[in-house]
Amino acid sequence: MRVVTWNLWWRFGPWADRQKAILAVLRELRPDAVGLQEVWAADDGDNLAEWLAGELGLHCAWSASEAPERWQRRIGDDTVGIGTAVLSRWPVVERAALRLPAPEEIDDGRLALYARLDAPGHPVPFFTAHLNSGGHASAVRREQAAALADFVAAHRHGTAFPPVVTGDFNARPESPEVRLLRAGGLHDAWQHADPAAPAATWDAANPHIPDPPVPGARIDHIHVGPPGPGGLGRVRAVRRAGDGPVDGVWPSDHAAVVADLVAHGREATAPGRPGW
Repeated sequence: MRVVTWNLWWRFGPWADRQKAILAVLRELRPDAVGLQEVWAADDGDNLAEWLAGELGLHCAWSASEAPERWQRRIGDDTVGIGTAVLSRWPVVERAALRLPAPEEIDDGRLALYARLDAPGHPVPFFTAHLNSGGHASAVRREQAAALADFVAAHRHGTAFPPVVTGDFNARPESPEVRLLRAGGLHDAWQHADPAAPAATWDAANPHIPDPPVPGARIDHIHVGPPGPGGLGRVRAVRRAGDGPVDGVWPSDHAAVVADLVAHGREATAPGRPGW
């Protein structure tokens, strides 16, 4: 099972060209489940997540932010909303959204989204979240991470497949907010990466980042619960993707993270990725 998390940088920059580059990356990855943050939806009915799902032949679960105004002011357009989405190879049979807690002065409607994916054999409890940004917001993110952990605990039941938690946490792996999630029994998939592989998802090489950290930071994460019977859900491999230009266009200001998980203990059925 191939899992991806990616922050799509909403409607910033050359978004129409970026949209095509995002599709090209996902088409090459052939994912089974994708957690997307900063997804735009326009008042005219266009929705980036739904468009991607249609192009890729995937199912889509989408949740709109209830407080898009701060985002809209940044681009001067109040006809475009923002939200969080899950794309899935299998039908979404259950879903729920959680507005993450934040003080009013910095609350911009961040969400966690749960989707139960009707995969063969064992439904997959899949989550994606977008925590607040800013070095000053660690305490806010800790509260959001605690709410996310409770949200996962409330929806992980009824299946042997471990919960898969993805998202832009806007925090490094060693931060208190990310450690809180690990303390709740989630495992950082990146521990299975090649130690020599580039890890930064907020990378100084990306021209969309005005003042990038050097050498960069891994702030986008895939976490998985303890494996089920026969190693179900165990992480086999993990890496970055979308970390360079596509026909001269960088798809987002974030790189994606891609993890391959064991599905029914079976190995790959297609070159380059595992299957069910």
